[in-house]
Amino acid sequence: MLSISPLTQHIGAEIKGINLAGDTSDDAIAKVNATLAERGVVTIRDQHLTIEQFMAFSRRMGPLAIHSLNQFSKPGMPELMVNSNIIENGKPIGLADAGRDWHTDSAYTERPYRTTILYSVEIPVRDGVALGDTIFASTSAAYASLDDTLKQRLAGLHAVHAHGVAREKRGGGLALEEKQHREIHKGVEHPVVRTHPATGSKCLYVDEGTTARIVGMEAAASEALVKQLLEHVLQPQYLYRHNWRVGDILMWDNCSTLHCALGDYLPTERRLIYRTLIQGTVPI
Repeated sequence: MLSISPLTQHIGAEIKGINLAGDTSDDAIAKVNATLAERGVVTIRDQHLTIEQFMAFSRRMGPLAIHSLNQFSKPGMPELMVNSNIIENGKPIGLADAGRDWHTDSAYTERPYRTTILYSVEIPVRDGVALGDTIFASTSAAYASLDDTLKQRLAGLHAVHAHGVAREKRGGGLALEEKQHREIHKGVEHPVVRTHPATGSKCLYVDEGTTARIVGMEAAASEALVKQLLEHVLQPQYLYRHNWRVGDILMWDNCSTLHCALGDYLPTERRLIYRTLIQGTVPI
């Protein structure tokens, strides 16, 4: 029987009693989607899926999107992206950068992805401890706790999002694939406070990975406000840290959460995760 357990007070849920390799009912898929909208992050552990079964589940969650870095898609499957540090025949089989700055996926596009879904095939383990945790923050819970004065200040503000902002601010150059990505996604404006399309909740929509500036503000004031909001969102009470196991399905809502991945494993410690993306809507 399907059961749902919160992972922290404000974010995350684990769903048990569901076998995604079997005949999953429409009602069960609806409950997964509803839990995802409500809790921001959902994990379903101990799954044993073929690529085709993972794709079939993903399609039932919503219409799939194709990432613009399609050189890291599985051959013949443009909707299936490979996240991996594995090298075969001298070439990477996937995208090794797991996203180590706080961000929400594809905020630099006109219609950011609604949901990101990952399926873990190989996870780096050292001394019996799994590495490469992914950490999430609830931007909806964080917004709800802001004082009314700050909420009024944020109302109507927009921010410019572009690919590779965090790396540029650190003074690092963009890798070739990032430069290609920037050519496609030069920047877009979204509200600083976004309304969740399913729940109607308000969510802070700035991050360190893609937020270049707040429209209409001087650079120093814009940086200070973004920093203030991120420090608020990243308080411990709004966080969930996912420790990976092989067979994990992990999915998150890109409107109501931020996330970052820890790069605490070596290039020789193999990591292989499949990723699909559900199409989203224009933020309002």
